[in-house]
Amino acid sequence: MLFRIFAKPELKRLYETLAGNHVVGPVSRGSRGIETLAGNHVVGPVSRGSRGIGPQGEEIFAFDCIFAFDELRLDFSSTVQSVKRFVLPFREVVTTFRVADRDWSGEIDPDPHRPMVFFGLHACDINALNKLDKVLLHGTGPDPFYAARRANLFIIGIGCTPLPSCFCRSMAADTALSGFDMFLTDLGDHYFVEILSSAAFNLLKSIETTEPAAEDHQRYLEVVARRNRAFTCEVDTTDLTKILDLEFQSEVWHHWGEKCLSCGTCASVCPTCYCYGVREEVDTDLKGAVKIKQLYSCNLIDFAAVAGGHNFRPQSHTRLKYRYYHKHRGFQEAFEEPLCVGCGRCGRACLAEITVPAVIASVRQGELNHG
Repeated sequence: MLFRIFAKPELKRLYETLAGNHVVGPVSRGSRGIETLAGNHVVGPVSRGSRGIGPQGEEIFAFDCIFAFDELRLDFSSTVQSVKRFVLPFREVVTTFRVADRDWSGEIDPDPHRPMVFFGLHACDINALNKLDKVLLHGTGPDPFYAARRANLFIIGIGCTPLPSCFCRSMAADTALSGFDMFLTDLGDHYFVEILSSAAFNLLKSIETTEPAAEDHQRYLEVVARRNRAFTCEVDTTDLTKILDLEFQSEVWHHWGEKCLSCGTCASVCPTCYCYGVREEVDTDLKGAVKIKQLYSCNLIDFAAVAGGHNFRPQSHTRLKYRYYHKHRGFQEAFEEPLCVGCGRCGRACLAEITVPAVIASVRQGELNHG
């Protein structure tokens, strides 16, 4: 890994190199969703403006397409949702069928949607993409649509200030060692840059950078140490897979299941949930059809329902339990790391105020933990 530093005013030039030379519009902003651009998508954190005020008066941020450098908010705390929707859309057509005479044809188009730049990802979100890669790129059934989008990504990470609900350090997801092109750390008047790809190395030639001096290394270490001290939320993962097996029938799950609304919000905001369903829609003239893939949640009541009307998981506590077992038991066994990155989004979004630290703590203790 190579290291450089550059003055903060150079960041705008870096953005313009990525966006200005490749975005050729015109575009409609619409509701600030995912727009199709003739060039690079530049995706980064933005404020939701006057509509983006939380219940405690805090500013709400979201990853969205950036059309001007001034929209980019690298001082964001966390976003309501991750960048997952840009590589794993909630709903997408995977196959289109056409019927003519007595013959039919099917078309599959992975469509990488042009190159995209993710500008300003925290380490937890970078690690979330790395975990999705293990299943959707390197698993037994790779997803060609995800692979096409992932291959066209350029990722710029940036250091964060943990929220009280962040426990990514407990999940070993507070530091990104791979899965990005460059990573920025704010040193005050300069950015310290970790360079991981040749594309990032060549891109930095377009702005003024210098070799970091000894004092820059020291400032970097001080910033990292200060951030590490800011973590206040912890999850004890010692022997967690064994404890989950031992407490599989614990009454604790019934307690959390009674609180759970089975709404699926946790899966919606989670950066690593990838469960989905597939359905087919046939045109009324019977001359065409589409196969649609749509993300789903294992907490929804019909997630395990099958033909004939049987539901393998009709009770909310069972569905919630298996969600935790997938995150902290099944994925751990398969890939030697948890699927959860500790971003805390699920707990902040949950209407029933169910949080991962509280659930894990109660399971470890074998009793209810209302903290």
